[in-house]
Amino acid sequence: MSEIDDVLIIGAGLSGIGMACHLTRDCPGKKIAILERRQSIGGTWDLFRYPGIRSDSDMFSFGYAFRPWNALKVLADGPAIRQYVIDTAKEYGVDKKIRYGLKIVSADFSTANDLWTVQALDEASGEARVFTCRVLICCTGYYNYDKGFLPDFPGADSFKGQRIHPQHWPEGLDYKGKRVVVIGSGATAVTLVPAMAPDAAHVTMLQRSPSYIFSVPGEDKISGLLNRFLPSKWVHSLARTRNIKLQRVMYKAAKRYPNRIRKLLLGAVKQQLGDAVDMKHFTPSYKPWDERLCAVPNGDLFKTLKSGKASVVTDQIERFTETGIQLKSGQTLDADIIITATGLNIQIFGGVAVTVDGEARDSGNLMTYKGSLLQDVPNLGWIMGYTNASWTLKADLIARYICRVINHMDQHGQTRFVASAPDGEMQDDSILGSLGSGYIRRAQTTLPRQGRTLPWRVLHAYELDKPMLLEAPIEDAFLQFSAETPAKSTRKRKLSAAA
Repeated sequence: MSEIDDVLIIGAGLSGIGMACHLTRDCPGKKIAILERRQSIGGTWDLFRYPGIRSDSDMFSFGYAFRPWNALKVLADGPAIRQYVIDTAKEYGVDKKIRYGLKIVSADFSTANDLWTVQALDEASGEARVFTCRVLICCTGYYNYDKGFLPDFPGADSFKGQRIHPQHWPEGLDYKGKRVVVIGSGATAVTLVPAMAPDAAHVTMLQRSPSYIFSVPGEDKISGLLNRFLPSKWVHSLARTRNIKLQRVMYKAAKRYPNRIRKLLLGAVKQQLGDAVDMKHFTPSYKPWDERLCAVPNGDLFKTLKSGKASVVTDQIERFTETGIQLKSGQTLDADIIITATGLNIQIFGGVAVTVDGEARDSGNLMTYKGSLLQDVPNLGWIMGYTNASWTLKADLIARYICRVINHMDQHGQTRFVASAPDGEMQDDSILGSLGSGYIRRAQTTLPRQGRTLPWRVLHAYELDKPMLLEAPIEDAFLQFSAETPAKSTRKRKLSAAA
């Protein structure tokens, strides 16, 4: 029998490292371990290595609340974010708690002893590993790391050039002087086009339909000015508060006054493009925030299009050819490299099979409690950030809430928590049902369900989540705790002795 950890975290990315740091701060003395499939810290920011990769949220709100991001660059590049996560792990000593190269296969909770048994595979050696813990926390994000979404393009195998998905970018790809077609209109596509255009012969962004794209400053000049007069801690706090409020104001305005915000967004694009590019390529058919908005620093995409180094085409693919793409309009796009920035495949819990006493728990048939625990799954925490604001804002709140739950159990001699919902609470829509993005629609049966009322609804609202997770009493009518029984106590002593 393996040694028992108090808390076992799956994933050493932004969420997993943040969770471990919060435990170190708020639950000192707890024995924690982190299991990571990759060979390094970083998660998403270690996986994605395509040119120009960057955050799509401002870094003052994207950075951890407990470790300020003090650089002035608004949208930081991927390597800088990865280093920030690594440095945070080292500062709090949680880098020493990571076990790398382990693919988690299954996790079963036993109600007989209130313990999780986690089955893992060491992918390098093929050796099976077993871990045991009291509380399990999934920090695996929400998409499949092995395989991005790739539509079935007719004739795809006939293309003689290179075909690349951004999720699996080849190291040292030479695209200098090459004709590049980027299929997509989301955050990845609008990042790749201006990043590749200076070296490529030409880059074409091929989109089936337009997305809302808005420009943000490359640097926070206000904070830069304030840094000359105020302590950096004050400047960070002011910038973080300001940006969180701005995000919420923009989102609420888009939902309440969609036509006005649409006019503002399109007007800003027109102002930057002038007559150089037809506005039909930047005029979506849906309302703002029915899908995520794409941010570009200093309007780099618009400048690249105006320069002629890149172009945008709105059309549908008829088929791939040996030399490029045949469009349904009859137009052809010649290419040496085709990049399929076609999105993600959603995957809950990193693909881990979760069971309780051997009985499967299907996330698509369960609700979340306060967006942080899963209905009818004991001693399990789940980190899921915002999709309409900086991911880390919600991840930080959930991490602090889980620490509150753990401390509550310690204070009352309890060994199990589980969220139970009343009959008739579950609704058909998922926790991300407010977004109409393709990757969300494809995963509607996989994502946890929404409830009719709190705490079974996911709010996507920082100003409401914060008091609910950090200030509301831990105990309520839905979150049940159980104390350690003599039988369980005897069983655990035997397990510890065997270990």
